[in-house]
Amino acid sequence: MKPVRRITGRVAVLDRPDVDTDQIMPKQFLLRIARTGYGEFVFWDWRKDPDFELNRPEYAGAKILIAGRNFGCGSSREHAPWGLQDYGFEAIVAPSFGDIFFQNSLKIGLLPVRLDAEIAASLHAEPELTVDLERSVIETPSGRSVAFEMDEFQRSCLLEGLDEIGLTLENEQEIGAYEGAHAAPISTAAL
Repeated sequence: MKPVRRITGRVAVLDRPDVDTDQIMPKQFLLRIARTGYGEFVFWDWRKDPDFELNRPEYAGAKILIAGRNFGCGSSREHAPWGLQDYGFEAIVAPSFGDIFFQNSLKIGLLPVRLDAEIAASLHAEPELTVDLERSVIETPSGRSVAFEMDEFQRSCLLEGLDEIGLTLENEQEIGAYEGAHAAPISTAAL
């Protein structure tokens, strides 16, 4: 996973509450196990409506999505954050997230930022934002700065680009030493 430090880009707004993972990534597209190639399926059914928010030309190429409360609720589909990231989003700003969606986003480096609903709504008119994880602030082009909070361990993992495997590999020498000092309980020669 690449480190997440500072994201500057166009903003798209999807101000709908309770957008669940089934709407973000419909079930018919869950047949693959690769993390890539899902962007074209994000909001598949909704994007057929010409008036759907993300179909607006000014949102094309947006890196930051401002969403409504309880974004990513529903089932534990990790394909939803995969698809959003593959679509081009690098950060999702919302008043609240589904817990599993939030954790799945962190695991792939898709930055989920919780902001008070009124503060998030005050950013809707901004065409561009900078989400600075190093300083834990969101900046507008006019110079307004909005602070946000994030668990320090989660923040550190994102800043360093460490997923669960990366965290484990930080202890590779200790793991190797332990395994070298302890014989396998079964013979693995035949395996």
